[in-house]
Amino acid sequence: MVLVFLANGFEEIEALTPVDCLRRCEIEVKTVGVGGRVVTGSHGIKTVADIDDFEVKLDSSIEMIILPGGMPGTLNLEKSETVQRAIDYCSENGIAIAAICAAPSILGHKGLLDGKNAVCYVGFEDQLKGANVLMDVPAVTDGNIITACGMGAALEFSCEIVKKLISKERAELLLKALNKK
Repeated sequence: MVLVFLANGFEEIEALTPVDCLRRCEIEVKTVGVGGRVVTGSHGIKTVADIDDFEVKLDSSIEMIILPGGMPGTLNLEKSETVQRAIDYCSENGIAIAAICAAPSILGHKGLLDGKNAVCYVGFEDQLKGANVLMDVPAVTDGNIITACGMGAALEFSCEIVKKLISKERAELLLKALNKK
């Protein structure tokens, strides 16, 4: 199962594009409302999450966690004890973590990007401590970490996730179904 954490102020496209794409690929996804099931995005769109953050069970059923960006969503994710525990659990157990826009900064603050290629939203480069920051690609996978630069890269980010969880071929089929190739 993939957990997508939604905190007030999240960037809607960065969160919901991966949810949509993963469900099209028949990957089990649960959205997690940080602080409650109804979460308001950075553009005022209210979203009802599948579960509350207190319902998160950190166990072998988790295949990946996804951290969308947006402001103040990224700051609210970083403040969440549940999100911090989920990141630690994934890091300690070799489970993939995907973060887009400003959210890679959370991983940078935890030292999880040391020596890794990573991308982020322009202006957050200095928050990716120890990373080899790439600014010429929309999304990149390095080991168990997937990062992307922002809203305009939401589809590329989603395809990187599908490649990681299923295969490159399945990601290409997804793009073809979306009339992108």
